[in-house]
Amino acid sequence: AGGSSEWRDFFWNPRTHELLGRTAASWGLILLFYLIFYLCLAGMFAFTMYILLLTLDDYKPTWQDRLATPGMMIRPKGNQLEITFSTSDTESWDGFIHNLNSFLSPYNDSYQVQTNDECTPDEYFIQEDSGEVRNNPKRSCQFNRTMLEECSGVLDRFYGYDKGQPCILIKLNRVIGMLPGKERQSPYVTCAAKREDSDKIGPLAYYPPNGTFNLMYYPYYGKKAQVNYTQPLVAVKFLNASLNTDINVECKVTSNTLAAGSDRDKFAGRVSFKLRINDK
Repeated sequence: AGGSSEWRDFFWNPRTHELLGRTAASWGLILLFYLIFYLCLAGMFAFTMYILLLTLDDYKPTWQDRLATPGMMIRPKGNQLEITFSTSDTESWDGFIHNLNSFLSPYNDSYQVQTNDECTPDEYFIQEDSGEVRNNPKRSCQFNRTMLEECSGVLDRFYGYDKGQPCILIKLNRVIGMLPGKERQSPYVTCAAKREDSDKIGPLAYYPPNGTFNLMYYPYYGKKAQVNYTQPLVAVKFLNASLNTDINVECKVTSNTLAAGSDRDKFAGRVSFKLRINDK
């Protein structure tokens, strides 16, 4: 009973008017202290965030740890960079066709003519700001879907998959301010089979001609400054690849300004994928 009485007095002592061992004035002072303390912490945090935001640019990164060579990726998106299908089984490649159609829809000629400019090939499309005056929004060059010819989905709506001559689209990742060539020489893509599959890959066709990423699509100024930017593509068509076997393919970009890809990053300036075309 004595112990129970001590706990009750500790929680609320009617004689001294103390709650949990403190008077109302003591509780008021300690709550006021913590209120001021946390308000000061919040104020310091808000001030440092404000100063940080003042250093940021809405249109380009303040600090850019640019890779020596940008990454590459392919379309259509296969399962873990594997393109496997059977020419006689429509369902096996129907998903690839839908993926390519969706990806290429912004490249339709009618849309490109309305939104982008017809530029001079083999020259950078430089659009500098004038001091503090922004030259925004910046214009972009047309990349028309029909430039991909046999791989545009216009001349052949199945992109060759029904004939065992599939098209693979290759894109170079966007890097703000990158200049991927000099002396009017555009970077270009080449594809080849890994050593053990060199006799399986057969002849290749590249679209646009020579598989180039033309200089007129560079530099890239960022998504906010260049809202209608359409990054260039290269299409590779496998004309007579071996059937019913895995073919390990590597495509890489060659440029006179970009460093060769590193062995530590398999996507730097190159992309590897597996192709398998079955005929039954």
